[in-house]
Amino acid sequence: MPTIDIEQTRNQARALLDSRIESVTNLVKARQRITDLREQLADAEREDKRAYVRATKDGWSPEELKKLGLESGAVARRRKPATTRTSDENSPSTNDGVTAVE
Repeated sequence: MPTIDIEQTRNQARALLDSRIESVTNLVKARQRITDLREQLADAEREDKRAYVRATKDGWSPEELKKLGLESGAVARRRKPATTRTSDENSPSTNDGVTAVE
C-alpha cells in the first residue's frame, strides 16, 4: 500500500477550499457592487427630482421642460405594469367561479 503524505493531502485540500472561498468572495463583491450602485442610483434620482423642482421654481413649466426632453423623472421612469400569469388551478376563486385578484 502506498504511503500517503499528510502534508501533500492538506495542501490539496487547501487548494480546493481556496477555490471555493475565491468563488464566494467574488459573489460577495458582486453583491456589494449591486448595493453600492443602487445607492448611487437612489442618490442620482433624488438629485434629479431636486433639479426638476428647482427648474420649475425658476419659471420653467412642465410642458416647456417636456418639449426640451426633460420630463419629470417620475413620469420618465414609469413603466408598464408587469403582467402576471395565473392558472385557474393555482388561483383562489370565489363562490361564483370568478378568480380572485390579490
